[in-house]
Amino acid sequence: MFQHVFAEMNDMLDEIIKRYPSAEGLNKQELLQKWNLLKRMSDGMIDEWLMFEEKMSQVREREQDKPASLEPEQEAVTALPELHLECFSRGQGYFKLQMYPQAIMQFSRVVTDYPESALTRFYLALAHLNLEQTAEAGIHLQRIMHLNGSPRLKGLVCNVLGCIEAKLANPDGACSLFAQALQYDPTLTEPLYNMEACRLNSGKLQYANQLTALN
Repeated sequence: MFQHVFAEMNDMLDEIIKRYPSAEGLNKQELLQKWNLLKRMSDGMIDEWLMFEEKMSQVREREQDKPASLEPEQEAVTALPELHLECFSRGQGYFKLQMYPQAIMQFSRVVTDYPESALTRFYLALAHLNLEQTAEAGIHLQRIMHLNGSPRLKGLVCNVLGCIEAKLANPDGACSLFAQALQYDPTLTEPLYNMEACRLNSGKLQYANQLTALN
């Protein structure tokens, strides 16, 4: 799944190596920003992988007496066959590199074959939001609420919808959606921060680790 992510990261790094020695001004600043993005992604992947391995070892210890049971990753693939698609992994790679138009193109191919894929539609919604395409994002978010997504995903969707309402200067509607997000998943932290941001009419809105300034 991560093959295309690393391929895109390597392409970006090759570009930095090639252009940086002769770059000046805005071009040099752009390359530095890309370098910082790659550095954050690399550090984040290492941290996430270590946590993942720790969880996997705990599961293996609990399940060692159940040889017939599926490993967690096998269950996930069985439940989400679209994860096997090349365009899904490409979409993830582009999304992580903040190449949102390219991510939208890839994820749109996925929903053509799997229109009920709530996870893919969530990626699409966030990609559209990052391009300030609120109407397109809203279509996918509303569709997810009618699919068989997990309570956590629906909580995340409500949180994003609340952020959209806040940006549209509707704090009451936004707070109602943030409260609904917590009903779906009380462990979410973003809705709590967002409710406080709406109350103070300042700060930043948080959704799926993405930040957008609250006007």
